[in-house]
Amino acid sequence: MKVEIVILNWNGLGHLQTYLRSVVATCPEWAGVVVADNGSTDDSVEWVRQTFPQVEIVKLDCNYGFAEGYNRALEQVTDAEYWVLLNSDVETPEGWLEPLVERLESNPKIGAVAPKLRAAADRESFEYAGAAGGFIDVLGYPFCRGRILSTVERDEGQYDDAREVFWASGAAFACRSEVFRLLGGFDGDFFAHQEEIDLCWRMWRAGYSVWVEPRSVVYHLGGGTLPNNSPRKIYLNYRNNLSMLYKNLEAGPREVTIIARLLLDGASAAVYLLTGKWNFVKAVWQAHRDFFARRENLRSKRTSDCAQPKGVYRGSMLLRYLFGGRTFGKMM
Repeated sequence: MKVEIVILNWNGLGHLQTYLRSVVATCPEWAGVVVADNGSTDDSVEWVRQTFPQVEIVKLDCNYGFAEGYNRALEQVTDAEYWVLLNSDVETPEGWLEPLVERLESNPKIGAVAPKLRAAADRESFEYAGAAGGFIDVLGYPFCRGRILSTVERDEGQYDDAREVFWASGAAFACRSEVFRLLGGFDGDFFAHQEEIDLCWRMWRAGYSVWVEPRSVVYHLGGGTLPNNSPRKIYLNYRNNLSMLYKNLEAGPREVTIIARLLLDGASAAVYLLTGKWNFVKAVWQAHRDFFARRENLRSKRTSDCAQPKGVYRGSMLLRYLFGGRTFGKMM
């Protein structure tokens, strides 16, 4: 197969029953579908076997999380030139895959490309996890064309141009398999959240680019594994963002940015405290504690590659939002 669409599953029987049919139905003959199971304890693997016998199954022995789960699964998916990592809660309409492959084949230095993500629950709106391409600000806060913080725009064709972006969403992540292998895949220590941003940053540093291709549209439910109000999700986002900055920034900017982020994280924790969200305060504290405990390990993961990424907003996205810049518009 030229392309393997790899869906990581963990106790996701309901999502597979809702969304896998669309993936199989829209899969061209030159592509295959793989369900990589992260040690599920429900009946999802057996359901896939019985319902879609043409779908390959890769079984892992336990739940390794999104990052290491994909790393281990993809070790067993070796033949394809391109991989599409697809969440189990993504619906794929006819013709979604071809534009992604065309974009990858247009330039061998494109490492990854994302489709446009719309919300499965509101099909005319962008979806939070990726919208029309991911960006990052000078302090390391990620945002998207079509989604800044909690403000999500309706898709009215305003971002229908294919372009370079900083990161491609892990909900639907098409990549060149040789580049994924070359860079060591996702950082397994991230477990889940922002591992795709870290990988895209490393792609940029290694001389590859990342694109969004809006001719491809998929529909994502979102929040299927960890809901937005989960302290575990808060913890992973805060810890992993600091880890990503520590790994990828150059000395000098690294120290200044980390200090600024620690202070801003503390301000966020104060807001959580004032609003009675004690578990969120604890999650931020644990994220900082574990970040400092992991710095030696993170230092060993730094790379000497230094090509500059595109898609970095040289201001503060938070300040821009605070003063009324709540849509991407002509931001970059």
